[in-house]
Amino acid sequence: MKEVNGMVEVKWTPVIIGLVIAIILSVIISMFIGSLGGLIAYLIATIYVGYSVAGGYQNGAIHGALVGIVAGIIGVIIMILTGVGIGTLILIEAVIIDAIIGAIGGAIGAAIKGDA
Repeated sequence: MKEVNGMVEVKWTPVIIGLVIAIILSVIISMFIGSLGGLIAYLIATIYVGYSVAGGYQNGAIHGALVGIVAGIIGVIIMILTGVGIGTLILIEAVIIDAIIGAIGGAIGAAIKGDA
């Protein structure tokens, strides 16, 4: 895991690819199984991200959480722009849940790769 000034260096290419995968899969899977599809899509996308970045479980979890947070924020913005009436607290909880799922997925991806 490469650190710059005591912080983990983010590999943006896998994060962006994971974000695109999460959004596309979320739309497709949600058509078949409803709102749970978004969470499954985030998990699949963040497993990819954790697998594609080097640096062990921590680095996979950090990158996965980053995908979850960004995807969650994009989802919140889309909900606001489309006029979906959801409370602010629920939207904040959704972003936090996406971050947790992303961290878990990223760690799973790192484990699959065998990158400890």
